[in-house]
Parts: sequence; structure tokens; C-alpha cells
Amino acid sequence: MGLVTAALYGMLGWRVGPEPVLPALLYLAAVGTLLGFIDIKAKRLPDRFTLPSYGIAAALLAAAAPFTGDGARRFEHALIGMALLFGLYFVQAFLVPSGIGMGDVKLSGVLGLYLGWFGQDAWILGLLATYVLGGVAGVGIMIARRTRKGEFAFGPCMLAGALLALLSFSAPTA
Repeated sequence: MGLVTAALYGMLGWRVGPEPVLPALLYLAAVGTLLGFIDIKAKRLPDRFTLPSYGIAAALLAAAAPFTGDGARRFEHALIGMALLFGLYFVQAFLVPSGIGMGDVKLSGVLGLYLGWFGQDAWILGLLATYVLGGVAGVGIMIARRTRKGEFAFGPCMLAGALLALLSFSAPTA
């Protein structure tokens, strides 16, 4: 787990540079790695890590806002991104309860904060990448298990999709 976190720190540090948003992204890398490993092993995303991440992520992004170009607008978009992604996952969990767990719903809001910070295109890419990665993982698991029943941890796909979008849209502004 430490190697994955270190690799993510390196990628984010290289891609983002000394930008005010870097501490927020490093927090996501740390908690996301932890949640990803837990979800793979236990197929759950514990509230004790997801729920505090809302406040921590929002505080770190709010702290970055005054030192970032269009920081107030970015923070507003982060909040909108959080609400929209949470709402989308909540509706999906309500309509297809066997497809998305409530841990995924709770994680989606945190990821929506970050994706929203980087804008609409990052938000859309994060959402699409999540479902493409989830589809590939699901098919791979069905092939490996030789069954059409393919329950698997979706949190790592959500985190990887968000990471792909964040790395794509987080180039230094200077």
C-alpha cells in the first residue's frame, strides 16, 4: 500500500508541481489508496474514512482557492460536482441496488469535489473513465470466474477513473 501511495505522490507532484491544490490531491491519493485496498479485500468502503473526507477535502480545496486563479469559481464548481456526482450515484443505487453500494455513493461525492474543482471536462472524463474501467474489470472478472455473476469492488475503478481525469486536467497554471 505504501508503494502505491508513494507512486501516486510522485505522479501528482510531477504533474501538478508546487500548486496550492497539491496538498488536497495528496490527501486524496492517501485516503484513496487506503479505501481502494480495503474495498478490494472486504468489498466495502468504511464510513470512518469516506465521511471525514468530505470535510477534509473541502477544507483543503477551500484553503487552495485564494491562491489559485479563479479559486472561488473552482470551489463553487467543486461543490456542484460533489452534489451532482453524489446524486447520480444515489439514483443509480436506488434504481439498481445490486449494482452500486452505499459506500460507492458516499465515495462519489468526495470524488465529485475534486473533479468539479478541475471543471466540467474533468468531471465528465472522471465519470466516463470510471465506467469504462468498471466494465473492463467486470468482464475480466466474469472471464476469470467463468460465470456471468461478476460482483466486484467498484471503488478502485472509481478512484482510478478520477485519478486519470485529475492527472489529465491538473497541469500547472504557470
